[in-house]
Amino acid sequence: MGPLRKLIIPTIAAAAALFVLLNLGFWQLDRLAWKEQLIAQVEEDVAKAPVPAPEPQAWKDLATPDDYKRVSVKGSYLDGLVFYYVALTNPSGPVGGPGVFAYVPFETSDGWTVLVNRGFLPQDLAEDARRQALVPPEGEVELTGLLRLSEKPNWTTPDPDLSKRLWFARDTEAMGAFLDLEPQRLAPFSIDLDAQFTPPGGLPEAGETIVRFKNDHLGYALTWFGLAATLIGVFLTYAAGILWPRNK
Repeated sequence: MGPLRKLIIPTIAAAAALFVLLNLGFWQLDRLAWKEQLIAQVEEDVAKAPVPAPEPQAWKDLATPDDYKRVSVKGSYLDGLVFYYVALTNPSGPVGGPGVFAYVPFETSDGWTVLVNRGFLPQDLAEDARRQALVPPEGEVELTGLLRLSEKPNWTTPDPDLSKRLWFARDTEAMGAFLDLEPQRLAPFSIDLDAQFTPPGGLPEAGETIVRFKNDHLGYALTWFGLAATLIGVFLTYAAGILWPRNK
């Protein structure tokens, strides 16, 4: 068999693999552009004036770009309380470290319900101070804050500690079920209160939304392109050995 014929199948296989690797790389570059646009949009949205929170008829159309939008609601707090574990490494206010966000159900004047993140409580807070901080305002109030879409835990997320009302994912559906809220009336998002709603005592410390997006797409793209370059190098070395074998 001639040397060129020996290269037919390896060439086809290498070309197919190169096509896949390059497409994966370019797809990651497209994702990078999308993620950078999303981050820019979020940075713009958090500085905007609040708009009315989405009502039930709009819930099915909520998507990633709606996350972190500033919204407003009017209504009153309901009984009930759950926590979401968090570690504030760079707090906006004076208190940080390990602790929890305090979520309280809030019934809007339009009759639907949303979980409101009143703010951060440090882990080492004394019980009396904690109990006092968790008393919500009474009567009808108007709130503003950032809309946060519900998230589902993955296989690495610890199960909630129901005895402590503690969650490790912002799963508002599960939180609402624990609080015995009607699922049809419960918004598929929560609202992180703006800093101005921090009580005079300083806790819960509102305005501590962690605006964070994982953006590894450039690294992934470079990985795929690097594998493509490696494939080309290996194939050329192999082909050279077939076409110009060294004399033994």
